[in-house]
Amino acid sequence: MSSPQGVVPAKAGTGVDRVIDGRDGPIRVRVHPAAAPKDDTPVAPAGSGLVWVHGGGFREGTLDWPEADYTSRGFAARGVTVVSVDYRLCQDNDTHFPAPSDDVVDAWEWTLNQASELGIDPLRLAIGGASAGGNLTAGAVIRLLEGPAERLPARVFLAYPTLHAVQPETPDDVAALLGGLADPDVFSAPNVLAMYENYLGGPVAGGPAAAIPGTASVGQLRGFPPTIMVNDEADELRVSGEAFGAMLAAAGIDVEVITEPGTEHGHLNRPEDGAADRTMDRVVEWLRRG
Repeated sequence: MSSPQGVVPAKAGTGVDRVIDGRDGPIRVRVHPAAAPKDDTPVAPAGSGLVWVHGGGFREGTLDWPEADYTSRGFAARGVTVVSVDYRLCQDNDTHFPAPSDDVVDAWEWTLNQASELGIDPLRLAIGGASAGGNLTAGAVIRLLEGPAERLPARVFLAYPTLHAVQPETPDDVAALLGGLADPDVFSAPNVLAMYENYLGGPVAGGPAAAIPGTASVGQLRGFPPTIMVNDEADELRVSGEAFGAMLAAAGIDVEVITEPGTEHGHLNRPEDGAADRTMDRVVEWLRRG
């Protein structure tokens, strides 16, 4: 589920690890301060911040994965202070929803409370995530919608997210692209269902929208912050992302859905391909328009 293969090794020591208080115990986050951009790198508005959530099928992932580390360093190099979240993983019978979601919400609240210390303008603090991290991000926002509007993220960035436990039907053009992959069935309907059953610790029927955002109603999505979604081209999860994007649009949300050409699922974990940097440039340009 977006595991790195043949990736550029992460560079240690470019962020500062901190341990924060979560409702169920300590949570590790890695803070990447905004740096002075070089050359012609797109620059985010001053005071921009991002709480970032890696993927890994709810079971895998570390702060050293390129999807976490390279992406965080890349945004920091573009003038964004990033707080990368080391949330609990569902690897045993004791860890299921809402534990990872709680960690993301608590990391968001900590970052918002520490915005001044971190050099972040609270009105420019976004949240984002990739793959299963995109699910955790969207789910955290749905939870935050139940609270004060001033505690909501300013913006949301979703990278090739999984948002449905029961996959929407795959259209023919996407199916044709999947046929050329080494493992075209990695996100087959049974595999995705099993991933969510592990996340929830049981059947998905009746699962809350905070865990399965694709089941949210239009009413539940009203007030969702402006959102940019970047999907992979040859990726069955692209259908899930596009369906959720359509739901956001139906709820009157300012949403931009992009397909990154020539990519397979998890391109932020393969920075040597070049698409990771293209995506970060897209997101920073989007931040500049806001």
